[in-house]
Amino acid sequence: MLYLFQINIKMKKSTVLLFLLIPFISFSQKADYIVSSYLTEGPKAPNTHYIGEAWLNGVLQGDAELNFNITKATFRKNSTLDWHKHSTPQVLIVVDGEGYYQERGKNAIIIKKGDIIRCAKDTEHWHTASKENLITYLALYDGSKPTVWTEQLTQEYYDSIAKKLSAEKK
Repeated sequence: MLYLFQINIKMKKSTVLLFLLIPFISFSQKADYIVSSYLTEGPKAPNTHYIGEAWLNGVLQGDAELNFNITKATFRKNSTLDWHKHSTPQVLIVVDGEGYYQERGKNAIIIKKGDIIRCAKDTEHWHTASKENLITYLALYDGSKPTVWTEQLTQEYYDSIAKKLSAEKK
């Protein structure tokens, strides 16, 4: 009987201890994290440097410790993006669809899901959806310095690139 009484006292102490610790356990699970998702489409972008439809999601903004941004961009098919350059390198990670990429003085290429492009700093280029498909990519770049927009990419030029790349694909 004494043994059962001792077990009962130990259980009561354990139960009280558990109730005292629950708030601390709960608190440790609710630590503040900065969580974002590239799966969110983001707001529709204003038609400033492109023709068509585009959505931008500022997935991660750089700061003093992390000096680059990650932006998810989705361009609907047959959309264009103007020629531009960055004062630091830019990396594009294509996560869906198919599009075009071109650097000034080089031939345009088709980029597709899974492709990763590194564009050197101060290299004038453009990238956007193909004529038939949308494209979604993650752009990694130093957001502390603005993009320099250099020239409008005309619909006629875009159409000529689309025709040429379509013929090469066959």
